[in-house]
Amino acid sequence: MCSKRFSHKLSLNKHYFVHTEEKPYSCEVCNKAFSNKSNLNQHYLTHTKEKPYECEVCRKTFAKKFHLNVHCRIHTKEKPYVCEKCLKSFSQKSTLNQHYRTHTKEKPFACETCSKAFSDKGNLTRHYRVHTKEKPFECEVCKKTFSHKLSLNQHYRIHTKEKPYECEVCRKTFTHKLSLNLHYRTHTKEKPHVCEMCSKKFSDKSNLTRHYRTHTK
Repeated sequence: MCSKRFSHKLSLNKHYFVHTEEKPYSCEVCNKAFSNKSNLNQHYLTHTKEKPYECEVCRKTFAKKFHLNVHCRIHTKEKPYVCEKCLKSFSQKSTLNQHYRTHTKEKPFACETCSKAFSDKGNLTRHYRVHTKEKPFECEVCKKTFSHKLSLNQHYRIHTKEKPYECEVCRKTFTHKLSLNLHYRTHTKEKPHVCEMCSKKFSDKSNLTRHYRTHTK
């Protein structure tokens, strides 16, 4: 069929299923079928919630050895996947593929509702919530819900009073990175927002918006 060679007959027999599309191993819980037994065993862990693979450094556990191997690169700082265009390296192949689209401008993930396209499937999933109004992330303290996990994390700092973003100039701290960026302009005197009518400049877009009203009155 494809002339591929194997050192063991068992490996050849497993490979045949690629061509025949036969899936003789079936899950007893959900009836999902697999071409080899090892994939079935891995699948069973989704039902048992068992995570037999443990990181030796931080003791985090995983259902699949592959996920453990990927996680371990956080500790080893290993980044084996290199972009051919800019030589930037990544710890995961999926992250490299996602990055590569910044060069190709490819956006293969399209919204079925409004046809807006995205380079990353995760961004498409988050975008869908604009249409579905779904807010799956709930604050444990006040039960407020959010459509994005990042928004929940930012909100949570209202309760924890955490201010992780610090100004390098005056050491003032902020809850959000955007607030830090806006504050930083008080030091740099940068005013990137320009009025199209009178060319007056502002450091903050909201101030520009308020200024526009002086022209429309």
